[in-house]
Amino acid sequence: MQVLSFLSGIAMPMIILLIVIFGVVEKNKVFDTFLEGAKDGISIVINIFPTLIGLFLAIGALRASGIIDLIISFLSPILDLINFPSEIMPLALIRPISGSSSIAVAVDIMKNFGVDSTFGLMASVIMGSTETTLYTIAVYSSSVGIKNTRFVLWASLLADFAGIVTSVVVCRLFFC
Repeated sequence: MQVLSFLSGIAMPMIILLIVIFGVVEKNKVFDTFLEGAKDGISIVINIFPTLIGLFLAIGALRASGIIDLIISFLSPILDLINFPSEIMPLALIRPISGSSSIAVAVDIMKNFGVDSTFGLMASVIMGSTETTLYTIAVYSSSVGIKNTRFVLWASLLADFAGIVTSVVVCRLFFC
């Protein structure tokens, strides 16, 4: 265990050292290349900043408005009919939108039901098998200037839906 701790402590400095050594061997100006990359990074941040502000504002409004609870109460009869746990629905609705909000919802599920409960396990599997789709599409498409994402959103949301349903089914098969 001490060896693993030591290796993880020196991993990043060793990578940086290897990059510098490789740059010197290849006769590249390592610091100038670093500065050019930093400039590119700053310009990407400036390009995606308005998108991020809009997403964060929308997520905050969604959580504060109580619309999630309204959607869940509206969908409860359908969820009961198909045997989908309504306790997981807040996570299923928030996960494609925001990573940090979905972590908060997953932690809340685990606090209320326990980490080893069926709902805690479902929340864990959902977190691992889905993506923050809207955030990812917004950041990537705005960073390279894509205005028309065509079917990317629908395909990604379908993949999230499949991940959520599969997570619930697999957890019910293996853990119930």
